[in-house]
Amino acid sequence: MSERLKTRIEPSGLKTILACDGGGILGLMSAEILAKLEADLRAQLGKPELVLGDWFDFVCGTSTGAIIAACISAGMSMDKIRAFYVSSGQQMFDKASVFKRLRYSYDDEPLAAKLRAELNRALGYSDGAPPATLGDAGLRTLLMMVLRNHTTDSPWPIWNNPKAKYNQRDRKDCNLNLPLWQLVRASTAAPTFFPPEVVIFAPGTPSEYQFIFVDGGVTTYNNPAFLAFQMATAAPYKLNWSTGTDKLLIVSVGTGCAAFARPNLQADDLWLGDHAKNVPRALMNAACAGWDMACRMLGDCRFGASIDREIGDMVLAADAKASNWTGAKQFTYVRYDPDVSQTGLDTLGLGNVQAENVQVMDSVKHIADIQRVGEAFAQKHVSLSHLHPFSQTSA
Repeated sequence: MSERLKTRIEPSGLKTILACDGGGILGLMSAEILAKLEADLRAQLGKPELVLGDWFDFVCGTSTGAIIAACISAGMSMDKIRAFYVSSGQQMFDKASVFKRLRYSYDDEPLAAKLRAELNRALGYSDGAPPATLGDAGLRTLLMMVLRNHTTDSPWPIWNNPKAKYNQRDRKDCNLNLPLWQLVRASTAAPTFFPPEVVIFAPGTPSEYQFIFVDGGVTTYNNPAFLAFQMATAAPYKLNWSTGTDKLLIVSVGTGCAAFARPNLQADDLWLGDHAKNVPRALMNAACAGWDMACRMLGDCRFGASIDREIGDMVLAADAKASNWTGAKQFTYVRYDPDVSQTGLDTLGLGNVQAENVQVMDSVKHIADIQRVGEAFAQKHVSLSHLHPFSQTSA
């Protein structure tokens, strides 16, 4: 573990968390939002080479958010992460046909191969070197990724905190020894899109065993912001960071939100096939909004779109005399998530972008439009004033 990471793990001082939602190729929206944030921090701090891995202490993500989080922790600039999506997105996120899924082995399909190469390169390894691990000393931040263990039917947040129970080096199955690319790939293994990821623990020992993982988005943590708060502060996770709006910042970045309204729906339309198609999306969207609301309630929300017509946005004015709940605020919170309904796109000045083209995770034919949404949202809404006083802190 590097000295930089040791300093970041210690509970003293201001702490910053970045949480990145899942969403396939729509992760390019998140990349554009974070590119604006990175550029603004460079300008304000007078550090033209600064990358977000130098500024955030703890970076986490689910599915495509895990790709972004791992790349940031490995020290990649947002320019490089953007290029990663733009140049390879069509290959990486195209929905795998049955033929393709039979043809690819677990470690040579395009996303797996790309992740191995890009992460090793970012961490300074030459071509042909063994893959970097979760415990790699080159990682600049605490890093957490959400996976779903299909074998045990449970969500698996896995991270590089050396104090964590399953990260002890004397364990034969220490998680820190697992290949970093494979964990990222496991978090992105969306059913029907990619093969599942088989991860071997305690390899080469009598205790060797394996688990099968699928996309972390197939859990209640497609938005991992509140989970990150729990892991940073709950005693069992052994990080024990202090709470308080002047001590802890959480920046949560989504991949676009829009209600899937069906105004002409009839009761007879609700049959098994309809449920199979729509229930997973409904559950993921509800969980995402639920964790966002929990963060806005426990946190001092500086920016975020309206959640619904009853709750509103829960953003408190700087001079507000009353809180929006009965307890003390635990952290400062910002939620950046573009409204990708047609009305939302029109508001961003993108009336010529069709909403249906920027709402699904395999919309690889519309990468340019997805990028435009992220750029327009970032220019209109991303501001370092939302992060004050943390934005004044040098990396």
